Amino acid sequence: MAKQDDHFKKVTAHAKEYGYVVQSSEIYDGLAAVYDYAQNGVELKKNIREYWWKAMVQLHENIVGIDSAIFMHPTTWKASGHIDAFNDPLIDNKDSKKRYRADVLLEDYAEKLLQKAEKEIKKAAKRFGDAFDEEQYKTTNPRVVNYLAEHQQVLSDMGRYLEANDLAAVKALIEEKGIACPVSGSKNWTDVKQFNLMFGTKIGASADSAMDLFLRPETAQGIFVNFLNIQKSGRMKIPFGIAQTGKAFRNEIVARQFIFRMREFEQMEMQFFVRPGEQMKWYETWKKRRLSWHLSLGLGEENYRFHQHEKLAHYADAAADIEFNFPFGFKELEGIHSRTDFDLSSHEKFSGKKLQYFDPELNKSYVPYVVETSIGLDRMFLAVFAKSLQEETLPNGSTRTVLRLPAVLAPVKAAVLPLVKKDGLPEIAHQIIADLKFDFNVIYDEKDAVGRRYRRQDAAGTPFCITVDHDTLEDQSVTLRDRDTMEQKRVKITALKQLINDTVSISSWLKKIDSEA
Repeated sequence: MAKQDDHFKKVTAHAKEYGYVVQSSEIYDGLAAVYDYAQNGVELKKNIREYWWKAMVQLHENIVGIDSAIFMHPTTWKASGHIDAFNDPLIDNKDSKKRYRADVLLEDYAEKLLQKAEKEIKKAAKRFGDAFDEEQYKTTNPRVVNYLAEHQQVLSDMGRYLEANDLAAVKALIEEKGIACPVSGSKNWTDVKQFNLMFGTKIGASADSAMDLFLRPETAQGIFVNFLNIQKSGRMKIPFGIAQTGKAFRNEIVARQFIFRMREFEQMEMQFFVRPGEQMKWYETWKKRRLSWHLSLGLGEENYRFHQHEKLAHYADAAADIEFNFPFGFKELEGIHSRTDFDLSSHEKFSGKKLQYFDPELNKSYVPYVVETSIGLDRMFLAVFAKSLQEETLPNGSTRTVLRLPAVLAPVKAAVLPLVKKDGLPEIAHQIIADLKFDFNVIYDEKDAVGRRYRRQDAAGTPFCITVDHDTLEDQSVTLRDRDTMEQKRVKITALKQLINDTVSISSWLKKIDSEA
């Protein structure tokens, strides 16, 4: 745990030092759980968004995109259930005065049980070697059996209590498990209470005539209310999807863990409309497709896992999270939900407008069912950044900090470095930038010795360094250095565009996903 905490501190410090993420309004001591993306951060965020958008929309003939407004008619949120049911169960510790989400306290407790079981399994695997049968050990070793059983029981009980809105039982479960405040160690808890997460605002020219509105807590409803507009104008046939990225706002009382949980964040969502009765087939299909997209970035298959929901949202008949191994443990990165026909049927009821699809093959109209994929862009940013930040010892005993961002996502694809600031080398470097800038985001760096510049670009996540030296004047060649391998090779200036493109091209990365679909 201490090692994880140390890495997380390095992640937040590195993000600020190298122009990725900074505290919002920092000169005024900041605003809790609100962050700004600096010059490199905005590029990385844009590249993640584009990689998702192209994989979701461009690679699928039956998925289109929209950009709906943040402000929506207030009845939208009554129909969606957010006004009545969009709550977090909160609990306060009386001694530390700290507030926590009750479900997160229980989930963290359950995760520790799972970690204990995995620790026992790893010890046994090391002890027995090739003869080790992991599945048999899980079902026969008393400690592991108990850890796994309690892990499942805690999550099951929690889900059942929350589903029934039995908050007293949730508190009793926290007390039964002896869960203490992470800050004070105290077990002196208040009752659990529900807290609505929506931000209220007003629209209108005067206070007397102003209408009460909400900042949208999700982007999905903008898709549902536009279902017929998109289906008719695009002549879309079931099954088809509508994708959207954009800002959402939640009044998180327990916002924490850097950009993992914020009050203003960005979502990347896709709603896939299917025939009633076919939702589970598509639910399983999209679970596989979305995991394939994540794995294509090369962050390590062992860092992902599926978590089936014990407590289903009011609109769902199945739900699973793709969890990622963040510096603070496995947490939700993306949700895949079978939303049934709840949303369209509810908007039909509240609006009085039919939101149905006429299926020519079945010769009848129906309200489609929906399978949703929903990923937090900020969480995806944190997952990529945190897993890419590494410290390694080199063969000569020295160390370097390297940000091994997937090259397709890196903010800057190449840095051009003149060996010295004279003899015409800067002029050649600037000409190379002028040639490459139409295809890639490239920068010029001339300060310090070239070795220090390499280290600086390694830490910033730049995949390539291009060094212009005195030989360049004679042979029109440069040294191309790879960030990950530190390999250096001489290449012709005219070959740079293709060599860089082979590594960073979004099309070549997307083809890996398409070939596996």
